[in-house]
Amino acid sequence: MPPEAGQVAPPPAGGWDLELPAPLTLRLYQGAAVRFASERHWLHPLFDLEAFLAGSGLDPAGTRLVDQITGRAAAFLVVRLGIRQLRTRILSRLAEPVLERWGVQVEAGARVDRVLCATEAELAGIQDPEAAWRLLQVRRSRALAR
Repeated sequence: MPPEAGQVAPPPAGGWDLELPAPLTLRLYQGAAVRFASERHWLHPLFDLEAFLAGSGLDPAGTRLVDQITGRAAAFLVVRLGIRQLRTRILSRLAEPVLERWGVQVEAGARVDRVLCATEAELAGIQDPEAAWRLLQVRRSRALAR
């Protein structure tokens, strides 16, 4: 079971790792310590991380994020959160320009043209993280209402 938000888990052997043990989908590191982890899917881990960071006192610029799949929507959320370092198993090529433009350092296990998510197409013409966040909030509200 992942640590609860705010608890520190022992670091992986190499400090921070590209692999996420099942069923984890996302981890946030401060140094070698895991500060946040999630087993949720879609963009929910990043929205949960946003709430965690708002009350944690952590400086997101001093953290590193490990994610399973990073599409364009996730890239906008990472930028909006102020995270500067990202490792991801799968990176959408549609996410790359967002991360590059906002100075996020990225390591990816694999790159794909796009991830199979409707938000890839919906955000194709959007360049502003705040505009993307507003659109994603509407989608999230719909998803949670189901």
